[in-house]
Amino acid sequence: MSKRDYYEVLGVPRTASLDEIKKAYRRLARQLHPDVNKDDPHAADKFKELTEAYQVLSNEESRRKYDQFGHAAFEQGAGPGGPGGADFSWFEDFPDLSDLFDLFMGGAWRRRATGPQRGADLRYDLTIGFEEAAFGTEKEIEVPRTEICPRCHGNQAEPGTPIRTCPHCHGTGHIQMVQNTFFGRMATTRVCEACGGQGKLVDTPCRECHGQGVVHRQRRLKVRIPAGVDEGTRIRLAGEGEAGSRGGSPGDLYVFVRVKPHKLFVRQGLDIRCQVPITFAQAALGAEIQVPTLEGTMPLRIPEGTQTGSVFRLRGKGIPSLQGFGRGDQFVEVKVVTPTKLNPRQRRLFKELADSFGEEVLDSQGLLGKMKDSFTRHAGQG
Repeated sequence: MSKRDYYEVLGVPRTASLDEIKKAYRRLARQLHPDVNKDDPHAADKFKELTEAYQVLSNEESRRKYDQFGHAAFEQGAGPGGPGGADFSWFEDFPDLSDLFDLFMGGAWRRRATGPQRGADLRYDLTIGFEEAAFGTEKEIEVPRTEICPRCHGNQAEPGTPIRTCPHCHGTGHIQMVQNTFFGRMATTRVCEACGGQGKLVDTPCRECHGQGVVHRQRRLKVRIPAGVDEGTRIRLAGEGEAGSRGGSPGDLYVFVRVKPHKLFVRQGLDIRCQVPITFAQAALGAEIQVPTLEGTMPLRIPEGTQTGSVFRLRGKGIPSLQGFGRGDQFVEVKVVTPTKLNPRQRRLFKELADSFGEEVLDSQGLLGKMKDSFTRHAGQG
């Protein structure tokens, strides 16, 4: 496969200065590093191509030869490590490309922490009822998590057995190495492979946690749900997350509240709304009816001549404020219900009422008679 033009690899023009080449390389190195592109099987090749292009173009002599002869200037006998070519042998000293990347990032790219590490946070989704969200409640939940091993107390060793300071890193958890590179002598810091960065060695691992220092447990916890919580409210339980490592503090547990919908009420902020049916007579003459609230039923006066869709406010019957200051209101919308079945007496009374208002109403018996007369006339004409 033919090699790409080195200037194209770095994304710079042939007239680029050495400073522009360096800036382009540092920028692309962050984007193309294999640790950043773990899902790309060609990441290492792309990064090596980038570094190779930089090695050639950042050296005045090798760049002059590349500009004159192209890639042919570095073919066998005159290539990397050969006469007049750029020396890439130092590149092989970095089997883990993240160590090479550390050279340009001051060692802060992927250096693992060797000191105490805080445990991970956990999430728990809790579903509660509408009234429970309004007035608060207390729930017991069961959370799977890691905890400090009760047998070894997190030191990973079987009680009574020795824990030795790592002789390779002398208890620091990391080893410093000096490399001769194209940029001169540079120091890198690696996590000690012998102790895994812990600075200690355990000869007899704890038999309960198998030397991990933590165990998996199902922990029962009580969660206090304050009055006024809404869908999506997050409650933090400090220190109830995963156990920390190397003496680090545990993480936190975040309980996310989900509220079941109510069959009567709809929440709008701190207010609630509901619909209540009333009859024609109640709407026309007025009445006192019983309406549902979060705390039971209460009387509501319906004034004379109330129209369907009218809304009445019950002050202070809504959701309590989560901050503890006051409550919202309840809004009651009345719907006038049309009767579907009338007996003869009720029909007569409704007709008399309609006549008194001068309204025309459908008389099913009269309609049938008119249809019969009309059919007879048309039949006689035929």
